[in-house]
Amino acid sequence: MNRCCAIRHCTGWKVGYCIAPAVLSTEFRKVHQYNTFCTFAPAQHAFAAMIDAAPEHYEQLGAFYQAKRDRFRQQLLTTRLVPLPVPGGYFQLVGYGAVSDLDDVAFCHWLTIEHGVAAIPLSPFYETAPAGQRLARLCFAKNDATLDAAIERLQALPEVADA
Repeated sequence: MNRCCAIRHCTGWKVGYCIAPAVLSTEFRKVHQYNTFCTFAPAQHAFAAMIDAAPEHYEQLGAFYQAKRDRFRQQLLTTRLVPLPVPGGYFQLVGYGAVSDLDDVAFCHWLTIEHGVAAIPLSPFYETAPAGQRLARLCFAKNDATLDAAIERLQALPEVADA
């Protein structure tokens, strides 16, 4: 195997940091997500070289992530979270209304801190989030052991999350 092919996937990498006065740091945090969404240029060149050297890897990614999604979705059916249809990407949306009536930011914070499963609220993606929406986003671009551990924790969630 070509050495560059050992690099798998870099989903979610956020690169960079900044030390600044609070007034500037507050403003930087408003745009950080959008400025660091793509990885740094040297890594992009390395990924391009990998794709040239091993196109079969790229050609198999769709099936790779579909299998991960399908496996994770099946596992979620053993929890009280309700997986929504996801035709692409590497995030699984779940309804959590059977678990909690917390808003999505509070629920994701509770799930991450109290139960060790990181989730992303959807409301920050809206100008005005739909009232009463109880959805969260889980990433399945993880190794199977990590996903299995997350499912075990999700299966053990209490009936109602207390904030």
